[in-house]
Amino acid sequence: MNVAIANAPISYGAFELTVGIDPSVPDGTAVLDEVASAGYGGIDLGPVGYLGRGAELAERLASRGLGLAGAYLEFPFSDPAALPSLYPELDAMLDTFDAVRGVVPGPGPRPTIADAGSDERRAAPGLSSDDRSRGLDVEGWARFGEGLRAVVARCRDRGYEPTLHSETGTFVEAPWEVEAAMELCDIGVCLETGHLYFGGGDPARLARDWSGRINHVHVKDAHRAVIDAIVEAGEPHTAIWSREAFCALGAGDVDLGGVFDALAADGFSGWLVVEQDIFPQTSERFVQAIEDQRANRRFLAAHGL
Repeated sequence: MNVAIANAPISYGAFELTVGIDPSVPDGTAVLDEVASAGYGGIDLGPVGYLGRGAELAERLASRGLGLAGAYLEFPFSDPAALPSLYPELDAMLDTFDAVRGVVPGPGPRPTIADAGSDERRAAPGLSSDDRSRGLDVEGWARFGEGLRAVVARCRDRGYEPTLHSETGTFVEAPWEVEAAMELCDIGVCLETGHLYFGGGDPARLARDWSGRINHVHVKDAHRAVIDAIVEAGEPHTAIWSREAFCALGAGDVDLGGVFDALAADGFSGWLVVEQDIFPQTSERFVQAIEDQRANRRFLAAHGL
């Protein structure tokens, strides 16, 4: 496989719920230094501005030999009235991609697009795998398809090929929901091993089933017992971070070896991004995250990546 390995700020506890809020969050340049030092070839963008902006971001990445893997953004695909309100954020993301294009190494960045979900879905994640009534109805899927195709076209008009990201607490959570979305658009799919596992899927099997459609990978491991406890207790989607459902690679229950074998058989080429989503509650947990990401890189190296 021609794979570039990246990490993400959220693996270090830096995301929208901590950056600018928790004083223990490492600054963006410190995270860039750690990612490069651990042997990764790139990083996801994280919160806008956290790693820098424009030419400053390009210089910070290039000077460390890091590429930009992509950036994540949620859209209310099935709500045509609300969808355009996200276009400025999408355009700002693509402007950031333009600023690093041709300056940093590695494959080009992927607009990593996800559904925005609903209050109901976020309050009770992990149920749609067995209860399809929690998903969109026929009219909802039709609106979803129109919205998804509009966002994909906007990305392509700027020269970027997006990827569809499954996400806990949204209408693209369970594997059947991902597949329903795939039938509505020719977009490639992000094999998101952690969120797919939370949504009731077997990532190794899905990597085989979706052969030819996977254009991006977010690799996570996860504890089945923690996921089951969250679902059984009816906890909201934020519990996946606070209870650390996503653990260090190799410490959980996801068949990552099977995932890597399936990707190799498919000849996958592109970014593979490590995401160990955490919501640190102590300053010590931020420190531990640094070693976790070094261990994750060693784990991938042991698997030939």
